[in-house]
Amino acid sequence: MAGDGAGVRSATARASSFSRSPAVASPKPEIPGVKHGPNGAAFVSSGIPDLDRILGGGFQLGTVVMVMEDPEAPHHLLLLRNFMAQGLVHRQPLLFASPSKEPRAFLGTLPSPVSASKDERPRSTLVPDLDAQDHEKELRIAWQYKKYFGEQQNSELHNKDCRQEFCNDFDLRKPLERQLLNAQHIDCISLLDSPKLGVLQDHCSTFLSKLPRNDGNIGYAGRVAIQSLCAPQCGHFEMEWDMVSFIRSLRAMVRSSNAVAVITCPTSVLPHSFSKRWQHLADTLLSVRAIPDEDKDMAKLLTGYHDMIGLLHVHKVAQINSQVPVILDATTFSLKLQRRRSLVLERLNQAPVDGSTGSPYGTPGTSGSLKCSSIDF
Repeated sequence: MAGDGAGVRSATARASSFSRSPAVASPKPEIPGVKHGPNGAAFVSSGIPDLDRILGGGFQLGTVVMVMEDPEAPHHLLLLRNFMAQGLVHRQPLLFASPSKEPRAFLGTLPSPVSASKDERPRSTLVPDLDAQDHEKELRIAWQYKKYFGEQQNSELHNKDCRQEFCNDFDLRKPLERQLLNAQHIDCISLLDSPKLGVLQDHCSTFLSKLPRNDGNIGYAGRVAIQSLCAPQCGHFEMEWDMVSFIRSLRAMVRSSNAVAVITCPTSVLPHSFSKRWQHLADTLLSVRAIPDEDKDMAKLLTGYHDMIGLLHVHKVAQINSQVPVILDATTFSLKLQRRRSLVLERLNQAPVDGSTGSPYGTPGTSGSLKCSSIDF
């Protein structure tokens, strides 16, 4: 009986609430350039912080992103440059295909990340708050849990630092450092050398085979950037079915790899039926449109019109490992340059309307309702 009592006391001591379970482990540090989301999803940054927030984290690994170009302005290159520059900053492998004869020359136009000022760093404002909280917790929490909360706070600080490094603001006026452009993990090819898309498909297959996804483990991610896939100078726009087959094959290869493929395409040169097939194959579908300076109706309708350089419309957002559709608060956003150097996206705001006349303030009064210009894509 005495032995049984000693065994009960020892078991009770082991099950005490003050004993910390050895199974509890601190969260693993996130990999630079990769952010994990719900349902086993992983994201890489688009290079535009606002676009990452709109899409729920960025471009999801294993997906194909398609950007429909505007035939009047090369605004799609702004998105492509930021996407490529963000990958090079994170030392991620890059495959770039362009319809130009010297695709590597395009790397010289990639922007450089903006260095954060001391006022923008949140670390200095967090340390005093943590010291005050530690003193309060010592009065109401057992000492066995003090270390646990300290580790939890350190992990939160680490996660915040990872989020800061996940996406950078880029200065479009300053080129990327030469040492990043001369990295060995950059592969550039010309679409002119692939008249039947076979060479491009082989390059994509070889590149993506080096980035396999094994049991969901993500060691590092890669990026594929294809500029103007059906450009007229390449002659691919006459091979609609071959291009559809290529996109379908690329999508299958990307699905089983730790990579994201971004394709820009001038859909104006494609028949409407094939353009719809392309859009259906894309996991994330975006389109850009330039704003003409002489559109006076839209200038009266929207606030901040003269600061806009274009419009971005989100047609579809990738949803993998989930059947819940992504519902956005807004689908059309204005493209602006902050301090004439960094891309920002803002929701469209209608100009204030005078209730007596039904017209925006500052415009001559007219009878009837306000005529709204269409901004649909």
